[in-house]
Amino acid sequence: MEIKDLQPELIWKYFEEITKVPRPSKKEEKIREYLIDFAKKHHLPYKEDKTGNILISKKATSGFEKKKPVVLQSHMDMVCEKNNDVEHDFENDPIQTYIDGDWLKAKGTTLGADNGIGMAAQLAVLADNNVEHGPIEALFTVDEETGLTGAFALEEGFFDSKILLNLDSEDEAEIFIGCAGGIDTKAYFKYKTSMSPANYHYCKIEVKNLLGGHSGGDIHLARGNANKILNRFLWQTMKNTNLVLCNINGGNLHNAIPREASAVIGVPSSKKEQLRIDLNIFIADMEAEYAGIEPNMQILMESEEKQNVCIDASTTKNLIYSLYACPHGVISMSNDMPGLVETSTNLASVKMKEDNTILVATSQRSSVESRKYDIANMVESVFVLGGAEVTHGDGYPGWRPNLNSSIMKTAIKTYEELYNVTPKIKAIHAGLECGLFLKKYPGLDMISFGPTMTGVHSPDEKLNIPAVEKFYNHLLAILKNV
Repeated sequence: MEIKDLQPELIWKYFEEITKVPRPSKKEEKIREYLIDFAKKHHLPYKEDKTGNILISKKATSGFEKKKPVVLQSHMDMVCEKNNDVEHDFENDPIQTYIDGDWLKAKGTTLGADNGIGMAAQLAVLADNNVEHGPIEALFTVDEETGLTGAFALEEGFFDSKILLNLDSEDEAEIFIGCAGGIDTKAYFKYKTSMSPANYHYCKIEVKNLLGGHSGGDIHLARGNANKILNRFLWQTMKNTNLVLCNINGGNLHNAIPREASAVIGVPSSKKEQLRIDLNIFIADMEAEYAGIEPNMQILMESEEKQNVCIDASTTKNLIYSLYACPHGVISMSNDMPGLVETSTNLASVKMKEDNTILVATSQRSSVESRKYDIANMVESVFVLGGAEVTHGDGYPGWRPNLNSSIMKTAIKTYEELYNVTPKIKAIHAGLECGLFLKKYPGLDMISFGPTMTGVHSPDEKLNIPAVEKFYNHLLAILKNV
């Protein structure tokens, strides 16, 4: 079976087309062109703002003109992650998809269902003249994944609707009415280089094949953080012998739990065998700690030729101690909604730059604004004590749940009528653009929903095929009954 054989036909048709259009964050030119061509082809009014957000409008179905207008919203960009053994150019290559039972997957890369399936639903509604609905606006925003740039720059008055349906959630039969706010914290370690010592054994330590995942939606699963695991062994080795650090690299995206990390180190040649023994013991400890959580985890050591230079001893010590002390994971749970993570932080990436700088990127989330800044300040304090320069991003606000929401009640009623099941009402520990929309359009009544996806922001991302039909039918029912 192929995508073209799946039902409902229109939503899958447009999702397949979207997978063929490259759309990395901040490089959405090709998907913007695709959306504009779509609007022209279907003779639908559209406009584009200076940031690249696009709004396509459609008149009400005959007999539905008096219904309240609704804006459907999703983001254009996708997280671009791939396995190391996969060759893929996200700026030019289409996503290679395949069907595995009830799931749609990609071959070694992220699938882009986050948020491609939301876009596809918007396009299907816009293209199908048999759908019953009031006035519709379809908003497509840019750069949600790496900075919420489109939502930040959205101008007041760009759309007219007072009801917004965000199509960027990942659990069918669940309606989201709140989300966490977030902020990024970056630490910069300036280092000097020195000649690598002679009579040293050099090797590469690598942590790989972790599950990773979304740093908000998956943070409660206690998955391994490759940066933390690698650094834990480096810290232990540094305490036991005169370690030199020549290279370190781990993680990629601020909103993904790092799956892979590596470091090239040197130890006195006399400690070579002891290093192997220590690593074997460490591997056994990690396998015991992550049993049932990280089934494919690998921790490897390979010999390297003598390195020319290494990072100065002071910076090496400060970096390793700081990474060890830096918090990662769930900090607190919500008192308002049982089971919801309130505050968390992600030690996302460690990168060596060409200007003798090591950049450590982290991200913090919380549904409580004061606690969002509190955990960001905690992370800052760790790295400042380690001698690093620290900066924070602008951050974005959370979306406080409104349990009296009219559109929420409509969504619940229509779902019950369709499936004889009451959907769960939840908040999400991830950043949605809704908080920013609410800041600029204070009167908005909003919900967020979508089909079931797992492994988002990683090459394990997959989209549940039966859930897509249920999600789309629910969307149509809401539009008819607003």
